[in-house]
Amino acid sequence: MEKPFYKGLKIGVLGGGQLGRMLLQKSYSYNLEMAFIDPDANAPCREISNWFYRGDLNNFKLVYDFGKKCDVVTIEIENVNVEALEKLEQEGIKVFPQPRCIKIVQDKGLQKLFYKEYSFPSSDFYLIENKKDLELFKDQLPIVQKLRKGGYDGKGVQILKNVSDFEKAFDGPCILEKLVDIKQEISVIACRGQNGDVKAFPPVEMEFNPEANLVEFLFSPASISSEMEKAAMELAKNIITKLDMVGILAVEMFLTKDNELLVNEIAPRPHNSGHQTIEGNVTSQYDQLLRCLIGMPLGNTDITIPSVMVNLLGEKDFMGYAKYKDIEKAMAIDGVNIHIYGKAETKSFRKMGHVTVVDKNIEKAKEKAKIVKDTLKVIA
Repeated sequence: MEKPFYKGLKIGVLGGGQLGRMLLQKSYSYNLEMAFIDPDANAPCREISNWFYRGDLNNFKLVYDFGKKCDVVTIEIENVNVEALEKLEQEGIKVFPQPRCIKIVQDKGLQKLFYKEYSFPSSDFYLIENKKDLELFKDQLPIVQKLRKGGYDGKGVQILKNVSDFEKAFDGPCILEKLVDIKQEISVIACRGQNGDVKAFPPVEMEFNPEANLVEFLFSPASISSEMEKAAMELAKNIITKLDMVGILAVEMFLTKDNELLVNEIAPRPHNSGHQTIEGNVTSQYDQLLRCLIGMPLGNTDITIPSVMVNLLGEKDFMGYAKYKDIEKAMAIDGVNIHIYGKAETKSFRKMGHVTVVDKNIEKAKEKAKIVKDTLKVIA
């Protein structure tokens, strides 16, 4: 009797959050075995995965021992022990994205130096060791300060507008970036298979919640020219190629008021700016990552229908067991697809799920998405 497709091949994922959960959901289509490790005993993958281990992702021994149980190891978060992944790679375990790529992404300073080395367009920057060094940049204000390590979901980033803001500045290794006059923020997800084939998803446009500094709406396709769309996709493909990376890479970009594309940041994993691909594209970002991990051909990245993604964030000042107020009203809207992440506890601006609204008319999709945002609330 022929062996079921890929039965017995185990993929290990560092992180068991919502990205891992959506990857797991797609893995069922290919009969793959998935294992997860996460520090949170109640992580979203905990109850629905075959193998779940609780552990510190920065603990060398825990990450190494976990990886030795797997045939392929990947990540859904960058803050992991790279040295353990390097040892696993040396011992023949496939690790995608490769540890050297994760090292670059873990450090925003190394990211900027990488862009500079290969002449990828990005904002001007300076590297500093602590807040005392800010005194040297008084004449550069306003300026964006980013912690080199540890920032995520809008944390670890702030604008210093005047000298009085130096008091609240981060005190540690940081990058200082020239403040960019932004017209739009877009994102492109590039993918590269084990055979070197490279593809990119069409750009999406992002709209941020000003208080939480998190993506609130995402529009696919982005409202940019076809020339700019092509340029953004080529830029993302060039970056993943120069990284020599296997997997998927989210490339967040600024489109300036002078119509210049600048790379903001990259993430070597499934990304918030690719959630809409589940309903809106021929191949989803999760399908594409699995294809990369098991050495299969990359899928078609074309948009099948315009879509708008709405992040479901915990309402401000609510903390406790999550309740999804008026979810039935949102589900009654034509074209609405709801994804709940399985997090039991909500808190202010925590990512609790997302909704993708599809419609042949992007403007109608935007109208429906606005109704969803005003209707469906995550409270406690």
